[in-house]
Amino acid sequence: MPALNAPPDVYLANCPCRSVLDLLADKWSALALGALVDGPLRFGEVKRRLEGISPKVLTAVLRRLEEHGLVDRTVYPAVPLHVEYALTELGRDANAPLDALRRWVEANIERFP
Repeated sequence: MPALNAPPDVYLANCPCRSVLDLLADKWSALALGALVDGPLRFGEVKRRLEGISPKVLTAVLRRLEEHGLVDRTVYPAVPLHVEYALTELGRDANAPLDALRRWVEANIERFP
């Protein structure tokens, strides 16, 4: 059992870091954060940017990112409703290492069998 006030250790089964790591290691989460890096987008714009994602999965991903404080959802009163998604400060911070990973994968894809 870990000591009280022990620093977070993602290798421990009961560490709360695990759920955040699970969220950020998900391909759709990582790609959604990257899609929002240049500014707020509407749902349809995010969906077009993330080829192959279903509306149901994108909705779930954006909800999880919002619940964890990585994305803000803003509803503008209009007919029809206008909803935009934007990175929070935490989302921008999380996107930095994910962007490095995305770029590394693109630069090294030919090395994989």
